[in-house]
Amino acid sequence: MSERPRIVVLGGGPAGAGAALFLAERGFAVDLLERGPSVGGNAGSFDLAGFRVDFGSHRLHPRADPAILDRLRGLLGGDLLTRPRHGRIRLLGRWIHFPLRPVDLALRSPRSFALGAALDAARKALRGTGRPAGDEETFASVLEAGLGPTICRAFYFPYARKIWGLAPAEISAEQARRRVSASSVGAILRRLLPFAGDSREAGLKKVFHYPRRGFGQITEALAEAAVAAGAGLHLGAEVRGLERRPEGGWEVVAATADGERRWSADRVFSTVPARVLVETLRPAAPAEVLAAARGLESRAMVLVYLVVGRPRYTEYDAHYFPGEDVPLTRLSEPRNYSGVAEPEGRTVLCAELPCALGDEVWSAGGDELARRIAGALQSSGLPAPEPLVEVEVRRLPHAYPIYRRGFEERFARVDGWLAGREGLLSFGRQGLFAHDNTHHTLVMARSAVECLRDNGGFDHEEWARRRRAFEEHVVED
Repeated sequence: MSERPRIVVLGGGPAGAGAALFLAERGFAVDLLERGPSVGGNAGSFDLAGFRVDFGSHRLHPRADPAILDRLRGLLGGDLLTRPRHGRIRLLGRWIHFPLRPVDLALRSPRSFALGAALDAARKALRGTGRPAGDEETFASVLEAGLGPTICRAFYFPYARKIWGLAPAEISAEQARRRVSASSVGAILRRLLPFAGDSREAGLKKVFHYPRRGFGQITEALAEAAVAAGAGLHLGAEVRGLERRPEGGWEVVAATADGERRWSADRVFSTVPARVLVETLRPAAPAEVLAAARGLESRAMVLVYLVVGRPRYTEYDAHYFPGEDVPLTRLSEPRNYSGVAEPEGRTVLCAELPCALGDEVWSAGGDELARRIAGALQSSGLPAPEPLVEVEVRRLPHAYPIYRRGFEERFARVDGWLAGREGLLSFGRQGLFAHDNTHHTLVMARSAVECLRDNGGFDHEEWARRRRAFEEHVVED
């Protein structure tokens, strides 16, 4: 090719915006298409009652790849803050600091919980995992073997039922490996006790990075830099078709406010959900691939924002509710993430309620949801969210991938078929059906661009190697 290839990037979340920036900096002609009115996706932010609030609780973790972290520091400058972690978990009716602290855990844990966990650890030391050979591993069996029944039944199992809507034994073992970063008592102790592990690692758990103007500022900065480097940014562009051209390359068809628009591309980098991508392609995917794609389930999330007429609700950035007696999984207070002082005299709370599309939580009105949340908070010993000034509800249809047992075969079928479409690459949290953090998705974006040659060719062997490294990602809480 005499000119650098034209790349169309689908999806304006962190992975898509990051890829657009890295491509533009290498001189490729890039267009970034985002269906929403702003970039960020589930990792975005919006304005509410004078605050900049996120779609749920998000943090940039200090364990991020150093080169990625340095790049974000360069883009955000002094707006990328380092903040102390200061949350709480409600465990069997008692509040325990999160991240866990040894003294707090010893003094505040229910005695029955502490004794049960100690006995489980002793039994494990005497008999090993105790899992019969040949039994199929599940989320339940992996965690019970590593942590023992006490910790699992008091915390992980009820939390899993709330987040993913499945019994722990119905969830794939891959969920435990990818979503639970400390899956043994020894791993927990190494994180808790500086002398039992890496003291630097212990220190990293106590802080997080957060942009002054909300987590979405990360993607906004990436997109702004991409545009400055020559990329085209197209908001409100909902992809309706992805058509293979006879002469090679792709035709991207999108609905915009001005009607249908088309982009011609030598390559397409997609960060949209794999299921959506498969259903968009023309010619249509084979029936078995479409069926596998439709079998990739996502857990939805309703976010309820309560604007409260007081300067601060509590001192904590987030409260976690693993118990099934409380409908929400987490309550965050954005003011305590950023530390901003303005606006005065009010604060915002964000309650996260996992659900299924169309169920009674998904369909409930704001006033009803606010009443439920207020009752749940008070029953947990927290203050009433009063005076209540405003209620805002946002609904996310694709909050978490659901790793139901057997999902691996369905995803492999979809992923393998997509890999066979010349000039098309699917990656990112949604594209690879992963629970990864934002810093993980930026590593994916960088890797995808590094595998692209200047002449438009693609190093598939190197991409396969990078993909294997992605499988080692473990979500940071």
